[in-house]
Amino acid sequence: MHLHTIPLSRTLKQVFMMLADSVMIVMALVLSFALLDKDFLGLGQRFYFYLAIATAISIVIFVRIGLYRAIVLYMGLQSSFQIVQGVTIAASLLGASYFLSQSPQTADYSFVPIFWMNALLFIGGSRFIAKVLLQSLIQNFRPKEPVIIYGAGSSGMQLVVALQNGDQYLPVAFVDDSYHMIGSTVHGIRVYSPNSLYELIESFAVRQILLAIPSATHAERKEILNRLEHLPVHVKTVPDLFDMVSGKVGVDEIRDIDIEDLLGRDIVPPNPELLGACISGQSVMVTGAAGSIGSELCRQIININPAKLILLDSFEYGLYELENELKESLQLINSGNKVEIFALLGSVCNRTQMENAIKSFDVDTVYHVAAYKQVPMVEKNIIEGVQNNIFGTLIAAKSAQKHAVKNFVLISTDKAVRPTNYMGATKRFAEQVLQAMAQGGGATKFSMVRFGNVLGSSGSVVPLFRKQISSGGPVTVTHPEVTRYFMTVQEAAQLVIQAGSMATGGDVFVLDMHEPIRIVDLAKKMVHLMGYDIKDENSYRGDIAIEYTGLRPGEKLYEELLIGESVTGTEHPKIMRAEEETLPWEKLEALIQRLDRACQELNLQEIREVLIAAVAGFEPKEAASDPLWKIYYAEVARQKSQEQSVTKDAPKVTKLFKD
Repeated sequence: MHLHTIPLSRTLKQVFMMLADSVMIVMALVLSFALLDKDFLGLGQRFYFYLAIATAISIVIFVRIGLYRAIVLYMGLQSSFQIVQGVTIAASLLGASYFLSQSPQTADYSFVPIFWMNALLFIGGSRFIAKVLLQSLIQNFRPKEPVIIYGAGSSGMQLVVALQNGDQYLPVAFVDDSYHMIGSTVHGIRVYSPNSLYELIESFAVRQILLAIPSATHAERKEILNRLEHLPVHVKTVPDLFDMVSGKVGVDEIRDIDIEDLLGRDIVPPNPELLGACISGQSVMVTGAAGSIGSELCRQIININPAKLILLDSFEYGLYELENELKESLQLINSGNKVEIFALLGSVCNRTQMENAIKSFDVDTVYHVAAYKQVPMVEKNIIEGVQNNIFGTLIAAKSAQKHAVKNFVLISTDKAVRPTNYMGATKRFAEQVLQAMAQGGGATKFSMVRFGNVLGSSGSVVPLFRKQISSGGPVTVTHPEVTRYFMTVQEAAQLVIQAGSMATGGDVFVLDMHEPIRIVDLAKKMVHLMGYDIKDENSYRGDIAIEYTGLRPGEKLYEELLIGESVTGTEHPKIMRAEEETLPWEKLEALIQRLDRACQELNLQEIREVLIAAVAGFEPKEAASDPLWKIYYAEVARQKSQEQSVTKDAPKVTKLFKD
């Protein structure tokens, strides 16, 4: 139990404060007469009259202005204004009583200002002393952790007041880049230059630095984090706005730094015309809506006022959660625009459901997000990857074309470029399906948006690294040279929407991902900024080790975004349009038929050959990890050894799975 939460009733505490204030008023009145060289005892009954009037008026005024509703431990500027206001009114009324009871010749006009100052000193000073004593007792009972606040602006000032009123952190120093602030004192805390950080950390035994720089761009924050990276502290950040409850910042408000700060990537404000072109007032469908990218797309879409939003996913609980979240968001927005939300539980591979949904809801735009995207998982489940990523896209696109959907946007991946894994190959095949269908013309404009890894998506390395570091390591990285492109899920969703609005048919849009970063560098930065040292052959006394686990099946060292060299800009600086060769529909249709038969027959060798023929640059490893490969080859060997008679069209492994 905290010392400031002694179980006294609220009324009892207020009565105690009234009694204490009564004593303070008496002391202020006595001191005022003493300073005026008056024999207050000689005043007789008049002195007791002044005493009663001063006490009664002050207490009544303090009650009326709500001074006793304030908690002493959390008193701030507002409470100080209340004290000044109450004392001023009380002194004025007491002065009126004093002058009415005195003759003009004996009245001392300095009585009122002297009493005002004394009352202010006793009433305000007693509360200040009580607050300091309570804070000191609490700190001795439960010592606070010393912290340095980086940023002495308005957010830093709010933070230091909140932390001083809390019971977890003790601000010991400000650090700021502004030369005008260095050397000054803010709320009793000195402001230092960033060059003094190491000495401050040593002097105050600081283990945490709190960033209070919400107005800084990501590039500026990255520069600051680069300076803090090698200091032996855990760097945390504070949100733009605090939820002030009794003057305290909750522990959850102070959190680890955002990974986008490490990337230093600032988002280009979206173009409102591009955002609304395919959405405002229209019926929009998002497949794979419950996933990380699909759900963020839905969050962005409801802010652009569609007429209808259709959510399609096979993940029941995720769909349920998303539907509730979006409906709650609509109530908070309260824009007057009614958006109808429909949650459909189903698969894009269900042709009947897809056609019925598009027709029933008169869909104008489809964002096709549904796909299996985890490389190792698809590598072990190739047939399901083909069915969902290729045939799911084909069914969704055919359904959209049949019912004259205006826009169909496929969410693709950088792994579709010269893929070494089956996931990337299936996504590139899906791209070619849309490109070939676009060549045939029609009312539907097909396009695809290709980008790299999304921060915050399912399977992202960032939460994995953070979890590994918090549990003491090791941090696992596949290869010391592996690099990846990164983008926040919010930016990716905005750019996808804007790219789809610029489609003319068969477009391959590529998002500007900036420069790729080495995963091991990202891991090291996270280790350092969480207050730990790397443990390696050069530092045996470190805290967190980095282990290299080897590239996973189908994984590449480097990812690419472009197949060819032909790329042009668009009206958006972060979106490019790629010109890439593709297969004509006649040739692609024959490959689709072969692929369909191979999936039905579980013929993984045929699937492999079809994907090699269809996807330029696809070079799968010989040793596939799909367990069905072993079953397939075992059945082939058994059939050969028994010299069974197999007709040309009979599937080789059908009997095995029938049994």
